[in-house]
Amino acid sequence: MNSSAAETPAEAADVVLIVDDAPDNLAVLHDALDESGYTVLVATSGDAALARAAQARPDIVLLDAVMPGMDGFEVARRLKADPATAAIPIIFMTGLTESEHVVDAFGAGVVDYVTKPVRTRELIARIESHLRTARAQGQARRALDAFGHATLVVRERDGRRLWQTALARELLLQHYPGVPEVLTPPAVMAWVAREALRRRAGAPPQGLTVGQGLQRLTFAMHAMDEGGVTEGEAGEWLVVLRQDSEAALLDALARAFPALTAREAEVLYWVTQGKTNRDVGDILSLSPRTVHKHLEHVFEKLGVETRTAAAAMALGKAGSR
Repeated sequence: MNSSAAETPAEAADVVLIVDDAPDNLAVLHDALDESGYTVLVATSGDAALARAAQARPDIVLLDAVMPGMDGFEVARRLKADPATAAIPIIFMTGLTESEHVVDAFGAGVVDYVTKPVRTRELIARIESHLRTARAQGQARRALDAFGHATLVVRERDGRRLWQTALARELLLQHYPGVPEVLTPPAVMAWVAREALRRRAGAPPQGLTVGQGLQRLTFAMHAMDEGGVTEGEAGEWLVVLRQDSEAALLDALARAFPALTAREAEVLYWVTQGKTNRDVGDILSLSPRTVHKHLEHVFEKLGVETRTAAAAMALGKAGSR
């Protein structure tokens, strides 16, 4: 084994981390992958695998399921729980073929599995396939980051953020302080679950808007593939965030209608956005009855009788300023 190559992977070669407690298995896999042009790292225990993955950030991990101490299932869960290693594809190597073990493996976050004894040609073909997918996803993530998009992928089953752009992380931290950055905030996850059920029933998309006062965070959800996920599957969903601040228009409303109080101007603004009294109450933390009272004052001060007339006057005057 070339130790210098293992410690400092060549830039041109994909890096494969093999995790297995059996030296014979390591030797066979190392030689086959090395001959195929990969840079190979090895670990003989779960703890060593986590340390090596955190340090070297391999492109893919080949992980033995059954090892003394920390088994492969727990290693996979920990790799997927760490934002630094969550995007690395994991292929399980196992002699466990019962369906419950396969389900557990995918539940831990692996993308594929092979049974022992491993057929190296088949394994290398699978590695190449998963690396192509990972590269495409990595390019998409880098592009989203570069263009300042707030995007994340949420796993429906447990609410984990499988990956996220820097802006998405920043916005969620701002609106949901205290929520670990690998988890989706409970209120957002509840919406994801509801929306997933709606999509499977063929209902049209329905977004989510949260926030107080002038700062709003809007969520839109998209399936990760054209067909979406089918009934009963715990899918992965692409969630796009957008933050809006309505300070400029609200300021224009206040200047156009100086008789309005600050709260009345806020209520009027949300009426121009087509919100119901209940919607406005949710946004401003008011009861629908209180919103109705504010709206009555708005009608009186603007000299109109309907929401439509008030909205039209507001958009006409504020938009011209």
